[in-house]
Amino acid sequence: MRYRAKKQNIDNIDVSPLIDMVFILLIFFMVTTTFVKDMKLDLNRPSAASATKASSKVVRVYIDENNEIYIDNQPVKLWAVQSKLRDLLRGNSEKSVLVVSDTSIPVERLIDVVDECRMSGAKDVAVSTTKEMG
Repeated sequence: MRYRAKKQNIDNIDVSPLIDMVFILLIFFMVTTTFVKDMKLDLNRPSAASATKASSKVVRVYIDENNEIYIDNQPVKLWAVQSKLRDLLRGNSEKSVLVVSDTSIPVERLIDVVDECRMSGAKDVAVSTTKEMG
């Protein structure tokens, strides 16, 4: 008598639809994620109890500990802030400006920058705090 071995028929699982779905989800999350390009300045921001999170669509103006002003990662003089912001706010529907400053800057410098922001046509001008950035 011949011994006949049973053939085990193992069905292969096709994982290509699973891989396709993973790539589609990856592309979806990459497209829908918004990235805020924050300057890499070492600032000690002031704190406030009534702080709220800022929108990612606002134009950011930075003032570092050396009283230097930056807009779009470029240093700007105080007298040029108004024209630079006017150009940036022209295409922006929100017309909001966020001033990110160090705690060691003089209040006069902060007020001068906020005034220049308002004169450039910004509707809302806010000052960043530690709670605001998350």
